[in-house]
Amino acid sequence: MLSSPIFYSILILILLVALVGIVLFWKPVREARRKKENQKAIELFKIKREHLEAKFFDLASCKGKPRGLKWVDCDWHADVTFASDRETGLFTAFVSVTLSFEAIEGGDMEDVEAVHDLKEASAIFHCQHGLWGTGGRALFNMTPTDAIERLHHQYQPVNASSENI
Repeated sequence: MLSSPIFYSILILILLVALVGIVLFWKPVREARRKKENQKAIELFKIKREHLEAKFFDLASCKGKPRGLKWVDCDWHADVTFASDRETGLFTAFVSVTLSFEAIEGGDMEDVEAVHDLKEASAIFHCQHGLWGTGGRALFNMTPTDAIERLHHQYQPVNASSENI
């Protein structure tokens, strides 16, 4: 019976049906899993946000950008937009901020009046393996929505409520 052509035909048919089933259900299962992971990441972002904001300011203020300016304050707004990297899937948060600077004494910017103008930006945070972090990177003159639109080739928006984040 095991050497029968009918047996092998049935076995191949069963394997093909199983393979088709896996292919058809793999993407929805993966998407559901990713959605669940994103929701966990958003909840964790809510919990860790104050710590992440402080870390962002510490890192960003040490980078020396913008040149000749010292970071004075970072006013955090409620506006947060989440996205994922199209290539790596890295979950990212863009947070709306208003930044203020002062000129470094003796520097090139000391006599520039615009130094004291408030600057709008988006602070960037990444979640990898369930842990949020930041490199202190700010995208100047961009709201979170603007940032994702400009970087549409790199990021795709993730539908998530930004209320009370």
